[in-house]
Amino acid sequence: MVRVLGVDVAKKYWVAVASDLRAYADLTLTGLLAAADADGPVEVVGIDMPIGMPDGVGYRRADVLAREAVGPRRSSVFMTPPRAALTAPNYAAALEIARRISGKGISRQAWALGPRILEVDAVVRSVDRRIVEVHPELSFATLAGSHLPASKSTWAGLEDRRALLSGVGYTLPADLGWPGQVSGPDDVLDAAAACWTAQRVAEGAAVRHPDPPEMLDGISACIHA
Repeated sequence: MVRVLGVDVAKKYWVAVASDLRAYADLTLTGLLAAADADGPVEVVGIDMPIGMPDGVGYRRADVLAREAVGPRRSSVFMTPPRAALTAPNYAAALEIARRISGKGISRQAWALGPRILEVDAVVRSVDRRIVEVHPELSFATLAGSHLPASKSTWAGLEDRRALLSGVGYTLPADLGWPGQVSGPDDVLDAAAACWTAQRVAEGAAVRHPDPPEMLDGISACIHA
């Protein structure tokens, strides 16, 4: 089995879980990938961050389809803004730019994640490796065969997600070392879900949303699950 990696954001860190259940954390995505590669080559990286920004009117098909698929968890899928909005000097300017370019606004969550989105974009365009977009809630819904009833911020939601991951061999150890000290429980589980999807991508079993992907900003854009 090839080694794959799932990546999520945990406050100021990137956090990752590999298919051999090793965990990693770093301030930069480049550093995170280097740390993971040091333990063995990573064939596929699944990352919970948009890859491919819209360059015209409307939303990305990937975001629309993911929101539909996760049902009551749809608020966890934010609509990806255009690049120009993410490079604006402040939120007010970003909002105005987004509305002018796409006809839609930009959420404060998306604005706050702007540096992370641009960091991923730069890495994807500069390295020769397979990095695919995932969304943990879509991964969990795919794994469960339906959307999950409880939020990941609740005890019930946390336990549901842990059980789903354990059922496919992702039983995470209690001690993850330093990554476990800088990441929240939901961040770690999201990274593990991203890793499960990356494994499906490596095996050719993942479903793409949409399929075929859209070409946006020179990138083939879709969310894998």
